[in-house]
Amino acid sequence: MKRNLNDLLYFVTVAREKSFTRAAARLGVTQPALSQAISALEERMQIRLLTRTTRSVSPTVAGERLLLTIGNRIDEIEAELDMLTEMRDKPAGTVRITCGPNVLHSTLLPKLTPLLRQYPDITLEFDANHGFRDIVTDRFDAGVRLGDTIDKDMIAVPIGPELRMAAVATPEYFTRYPLPETPHDLTQHACINQRMVRSGGLYVWDFDQDGGDLNVRVSGQLIFNTSEHIVAAALAGLGIAFLPEEEFGNHIEEGRLIRVLEQWCRPFPGYYLYYPSRKQPSPAFSLVVDALRVSRKRRPASGSPQG
Repeated sequence: MKRNLNDLLYFVTVAREKSFTRAAARLGVTQPALSQAISALEERMQIRLLTRTTRSVSPTVAGERLLLTIGNRIDEIEAELDMLTEMRDKPAGTVRITCGPNVLHSTLLPKLTPLLRQYPDITLEFDANHGFRDIVTDRFDAGVRLGDTIDKDMIAVPIGPELRMAAVATPEYFTRYPLPETPHDLTQHACINQRMVRSGGLYVWDFDQDGGDLNVRVSGQLIFNTSEHIVAAALAGLGIAFLPEEEFGNHIEEGRLIRVLEQWCRPFPGYYLYYPSRKQPSPAFSLVVDALRVSRKRRPASGSPQG
């Protein structure tokens, strides 16, 4: 029986994505063409590989067996093809990175723009989100997060300067409420809470007290899981926000937000690029790591929220 290797690649992608729409987008083909290819594969093999409903797609028992058998082999082929770019005059290939939206804007794009101009055959794909993607399962080359949120079995490369947390609110807010003198005073204020994506709990505001940690549980009428909405709520005068200072952009310097408790917020190591240990990273990926890397003396141990 003649087999089309493209059809096998299509099957693996659909089975992993559990969606014809997402798989078609990743493969760069139309959804009808993808569906037709999978149907043709099933017809040639005379066995159902995928269970299709109006809401989901999942492998059958036979499909799961085929996925386990050939999925890793296809990954190995793709990895080897990427490695062959080392034999080209110029590195090429796609590097996929998952990261927070703010660090993408503030750090990754500015640092990687010269690389893209120098190496036109390198493609960068960014997945900007506030959650924690499994970079191995979801087949990312790397992720970017604050260092204390990275699993210890990952290689972590510092890519930015130290950060500081900042507690801020509008001048108008502080006409209605007194300036807090210590973190404990925050319990008497309207604070904008953050729901942590990984744990599901509310972020406990973490300050420094004589070299130690001072944790304060705050309350208020608003809870968000995205930093940009916390900033927007603070600018609207709805309470005190607490985020890494870079999240507030120029709002502090230009007076739209007033910073309080600054002496309680000490610097901590910031963002890291992390990735699994790999014996032979592609030339394109190595260039990305080198373009982002900065010198750091130590691995972070902060309790700050991811961004």
